[in-house]
Amino acid sequence: MAHADIGGKMIDPSVLDILTRERSKALSIREWKFRLAGYGYAINDVKGAQVVTTIPHGIELGVMPALVA
Repeated sequence: MAHADIGGKMIDPSVLDILTRERSKALSIREWKFRLAGYGYAINDVKGAQVVTTIPHGIELGVMPALVA
């Protein structure tokens, strides 16, 4: 897996919309991560930050804003 560049890269608004929508539906963090996997996204903890990646290729999309988690 690629290393995380915790520089504050912005997540695409359409992906951020999926993250927030699915978080509001999920009852727990574990369920939320499971729901995101269905869309092909994963959340990895790297250096104290949550990084959103794509599951098939492991491409880092950016650091998740604190208000979503």
